[in-house]
Amino acid sequence: MLYPFSALLARMKYITRWSLMHSTRAESLSEHTCDTALLAHFLCLIAKHYTGTPCRPEVVAVAALYHDAPEIITGDMPTPVKYHSPALRDAYKALETESVRSMAALLPAELAAELTPCMDGSALTAEEHRLLKAADRLSALIKCTEEQRSGNHEFDAALTQQRAALQAMHCPEADWFLEHCLPCYTQNLDELTKP
Repeated sequence: MLYPFSALLARMKYITRWSLMHSTRAESLSEHTCDTALLAHFLCLIAKHYTGTPCRPEVVAVAALYHDAPEIITGDMPTPVKYHSPALRDAYKALETESVRSMAALLPAELAAELTPCMDGSALTAEEHRLLKAADRLSALIKCTEEQRSGNHEFDAALTQQRAALQAMHCPEADWFLEHCLPCYTQNLDELTKP
């Protein structure tokens, strides 16, 4: 019996994000997923050492690796479209749920039972889900920052929107990251590695 789940995941590199916007550099779903997982793990470590928010860094990082896996089937739905109306949001949520079910069906039952909670987020507590969502937003904010820094004003409004959405989350871990880490994303390699 063959199980194509992993081969399907490998196709994330072909899905381009920000499809309705001109980008100076394309970003794949694979790239975004990796960035989000790294940021989610880092936010959990900030929680563990500075804010006291209870979380499991490794569980959140693994969930982050799978958080956009349904987009392999649905494609990357642009945020303005996905949240344009309650009807579109609900329809997309149903499509995403069906995508998770379809992908889980490509696995042996025991593996599907372990991976489905990572894909649908049910493996996470409310606090952990908030940290993953903040990491997802930070990944988008960083992409917008990089595009703007490259002179691409197409991302100006998205940058403002992502920053406002992060602030509205009232996530102390994301606030810590914004203060102590985000400014470094405008530095060059020499500045970043200077002792």
